[in-house]
Amino acid sequence: MTTDNEQLLIEQLRNAMKSRALVYAAMYEEMATEFGADKAREVCKRAIYKRGEAIADVFAPHAPADLKGLKDTFLNFIPQGKHIFAPEVVQCTTHELEIQFHRCPLKEAWQEAGYAGEALANLCDIGGIVDYGTFEKAGFSIQSDTWQPGREGCCRLHIRPGPG
Repeated sequence: MTTDNEQLLIEQLRNAMKSRALVYAAMYEEMATEFGADKAREVCKRAIYKRGEAIADVFAPHAPADLKGLKDTFLNFIPQGKHIFAPEVVQCTTHELEIQFHRCPLKEAWQEAGYAGEALANLCDIGGIVDYGTFEKAGFSIQSDTWQPGREGCCRLHIRPGPG
């Protein structure tokens, strides 16, 4: 059970993340108008990947293969994660850490702004690249299934031991 103050903080954090999502969408739309959709995707993904790299040091001590330690550190790193992203650890073995996110404030913001279908899937793909930057730079291998039309929830991360 959360207190009123905790609930207020969770809502403020969710709104800050939604604001970030709307900045991503606005930047993508402006670049797509100016340079075309493919170039806009490429540039947005490069920038967001670099943002992911900037936080990789938190997870690097677990590379290349301590997936249990990575799981604990990652889940504790996400601010108010259980309330905002509703992560579910599907599996955590020596071969793979698989996490399904059931919520995402970025996806919610894009939906509230009217994005749906392939346009929403595109933004989810662009925003989800942050995980590649984070986990690849930290020394792990990753494959992310971002939201697609007809699918419930949000991203599903598949993190495996890295080449180290």
